[in-house]
Amino acid sequence: MDDIRVLARAAKQRLKNNFWEEFRKNLDEGASLAREKGLSETKVKSTICGRVQKEIKGERQDEFYLKVKDLLDREGEVSDALGRLTDREYYDKLSYADKQRYSLELSAKYLKALERYRKDKELGL
Repeated sequence: MDDIRVLARAAKQRLKNNFWEEFRKNLDEGASLAREKGLSETKVKSTICGRVQKEIKGERQDEFYLKVKDLLDREGEVSDALGRLTDREYYDKLSYADKQRYSLELSAKYLKALERYRKDKELGL
């Protein structure tokens, strides 16, 4: 019951803050920018819609993606990216099996962030 109230409050707040008007404006601007650059309007619109859906769900740009983006902007794709992204203080406290799990999870997160970065660059975002 509380979840419904929280969702309703959030929806009401979006309406009060003209969230949907801003969304429509951003969508139209993205489509016109895509047209100018010769990119797929549908691709740009779906990317914007996906981000809005994540935002509504409360999944804002996470810190990890920002770290990856910063690394890629500064130095490009480097061979030791996982080493640079590893939280050393946390990693050093883990057991061998947990270190393996952490490394695999970090690798998966990095690949996902890298894919998102490439997609953003392709779309000019």
